[in-house]
Amino acid sequence: MATHLVWFRSDLRVSDNLALAAACRDPGAKVIVLFIATPEQWRQHDMSPRQAEFLWQHLRLLQTSLAERGIALFIKQVADFTASIEYLKGFCASQNVDALFYNYQYEINERERDAAVEKILGRDVICQGFDDSVLLPPGSVTTGNHEMYKVFTPFSKAFIKRLQEGLPECVSAPHSRGEPLVIKEPAPFDYPGEKVDTALFPVGERAAIAKLREFCLRPAVDYAEQRDFPAIEGTSRLSPYLALGVISPRQCLHRLLKEHPQAIEGGEGATWLNELIWREFYRHLLVAWPKLCRFRPFIPWTDKVRWHQDKERLEAWQKGKTGFPIVDAAMRQLNATGWMHNRLRMVVASFLVKDLLIDWRAGERYFMSQLIDGDLAANNGGWQWAASTGTDAAPYFRIFNPTTQGERFDAEGAFIRHWLPELKAVPGKYIHSPWIWADKQQQTLDYPRPIVDHKQARIATLAAYEAARKPEDKQDEK
Repeated sequence: MATHLVWFRSDLRVSDNLALAAACRDPGAKVIVLFIATPEQWRQHDMSPRQAEFLWQHLRLLQTSLAERGIALFIKQVADFTASIEYLKGFCASQNVDALFYNYQYEINERERDAAVEKILGRDVICQGFDDSVLLPPGSVTTGNHEMYKVFTPFSKAFIKRLQEGLPECVSAPHSRGEPLVIKEPAPFDYPGEKVDTALFPVGERAAIAKLREFCLRPAVDYAEQRDFPAIEGTSRLSPYLALGVISPRQCLHRLLKEHPQAIEGGEGATWLNELIWREFYRHLLVAWPKLCRFRPFIPWTDKVRWHQDKERLEAWQKGKTGFPIVDAAMRQLNATGWMHNRLRMVVASFLVKDLLIDWRAGERYFMSQLIDGDLAANNGGWQWAASTGTDAAPYFRIFNPTTQGERFDAEGAFIRHWLPELKAVPGKYIHSPWIWADKQQQTLDYPRPIVDHKQARIATLAAYEAARKPEDKQDEK
């Protein structure tokens, strides 16, 4: 009897799992599953304690789900990717594995690890990889010159055209392969954990699918109008599940089109479809330009911007004590829940880079250290967009005004008051500039004054970018 091993990584589900489905196609094969935790690698990659806890909780449920189908999930902890390669070699030998099935990861360290695994297993184990975490494989959506797009809009148009020609199919969960197994709960990882708010992010594949279905029934239609307002539950909150592979992008696409088939033609639901394509864009970019995985900017000259080394201001930003209410409320939401509204991710990123002139990489790493939906491709893409260092980036002279952003997207201050209770007495007229009201009323607020003057900061930032840009403004961006 052949033994098929499925190596789980960021694909913690039984439904629509390409590697798992492929391993189970042979009815005569024994199928086993392995997950290798690598805490030291997680530390190097700034995984948040909350995401590590979320991952462990999903592994427990995944182990149960597989055991009900007669499939054993082995969970092993080693230090890092190097150790995982050696462990996998020994595991395959001890279990007499004939074939290894896994879903691709596109970050550079992960790709190097997978290449080393295939090499070390050699001819003894047949290795099969799958493009599971994307709708279309990286490199399959290119320009007329067969190059990866550098701008999102033409990429999106080409991507939708490909989808219109044929949708990627979902695959079913495997059927039972024997009697249910008795399992032992896995030991927690040797990694810091932080409590997950299960009211916001219920654990499990079934819960994720239920959230997807609920969102696509109606909120997906209103998404375009509501997605920018943080006081409204107008977003899907599915990103933590996509980051760990608890649901697949194909499931998202098919559920959306089942409820709103016109989305692919630009009708109802098209705005959320566009967000799924943004996710694809950033993944495709990692493969085309691996330097993005190594904290390198896409636009070379931006690496010459002279950033401020200001630990106090960085800490004020991290703790939500900048004196700009919308920025502080957003950062406190992140610190308390591990999640932040997407509009606010842009606002706080712009503030750190364009108002404080602090290196975007400090923000990128802090986000990863806090996010329950930490994902290198999306996080790096978002930060480089805000910092005007990446592909499809906002021009470097586009700088968000944090006060007007708050006035526009949280006009009544409902979101601000939720996260900044110290401002509950401030009238709505002054909620975005509470220090003005406090001075007029001769009140003392337990809230800091702005740590920077936005107008002056804007001038200084433009000068810093212009100074970095001048010597090499014609440099090729490859």
